[in-house]
Amino acid sequence: MQIDRGPHPLSLYLTDLVCRTAEDPQQRARIDRFLAAIRRYQQHPYRRELEEPPTVAHAGAARLLSFGGPQNSKAPAVVFAPSLINPSWVLDLTAERSLLRWLATQGIRPFLIDWGAPQEEERGFDLNAYITRRLIPLIETLGEPVTLVGYCLGGTLATAAAVLSPAVARLAVLAAPWVFDAYEDTQRQGLAAFALQSEPLAQSLGVFPIEALQATFWALDPTLMERKFAGFAAMDDAAPEASAFVALEDWANTGAPLSLPAARQLVDGFFGTDTPGTGLWTVDGTPIDPARINAPSLVVSARTDRIVPLASSAPLAERIPSATAMVVESGHVGMVVSRRAPSLLWEPLARWLVAP
Repeated sequence: MQIDRGPHPLSLYLTDLVCRTAEDPQQRARIDRFLAAIRRYQQHPYRRELEEPPTVAHAGAARLLSFGGPQNSKAPAVVFAPSLINPSWVLDLTAERSLLRWLATQGIRPFLIDWGAPQEEERGFDLNAYITRRLIPLIETLGEPVTLVGYCLGGTLATAAAVLSPAVARLAVLAAPWVFDAYEDTQRQGLAAFALQSEPLAQSLGVFPIEALQATFWALDPTLMERKFAGFAAMDDAAPEASAFVALEDWANTGAPLSLPAARQLVDGFFGTDTPGTGLWTVDGTPIDPARINAPSLVVSARTDRIVPLASSAPLAERIPSATAMVVESGHVGMVVSRRAPSLLWEPLARWLVAP
């Protein structure tokens, strides 16, 4: 896979680092360390070479990918809905750190939604349209009840799908934002400011570009870039941890643009007025009230999550009548791809997925 290695947009992160370290006598050294770590990342020999699983259904630009598993009627069909913000393959990151390939060995038939880049039709989609015209139709192509698992924003969309579609027999959400008022005011204001700044470019392109998306969500945790590259700088290039870092960073710096209506609904409706958390979110006139979900459900939160704080994701377990709550001792991405992910999340999730 050809990756244009970032981080993107680098000028923003450098400007921020310069501003944050203006009073630090070690400013020059910090900047040099940051740039040296980025050069090491860009030159690292790791490349993702996993073969893509077969596509079993299309809905516009979106596809449903099958990861195999036992081909019998007793093996549960489990559809994973990732976020719209980054590529779907965080759930299939490497041969060693692929939640989906591992689940296929555990008596489960995993499927993955790949949203694709918005084409002419999707450019007019808000988040509601992605649910009703992409997510639910792809689920229903399987022709059987499914367990729907949503990760990050995909979990927010999956919750709505569980309200709307009887095809969702069980629901699991992983680090899914629901109460957007749980974010700090400064985070929400920073996100809104970056989105507003990017609006003229987005309007001229007809989509919200991935670089602008990354800058917008960087505002939730502005010190993250320096921290993670400082950790990478301490690794040996030949160490498995270094390759794992590069694989994850390649994923984080890749992705399709977001349609303008979806970006505006996310920034203005979700982060701006917290329509999910306040019960004001409707799809085609139907209130997205988690209390209407009768399916067995699992709500997983990550305790040290900086992208989706515990206070945003955990309340969903209280709002779904049949939900089981689970908190893993990890961060947002580490819960699915870290060395500890199998024991923290994969194994308990598999047990829940196969339980009667």
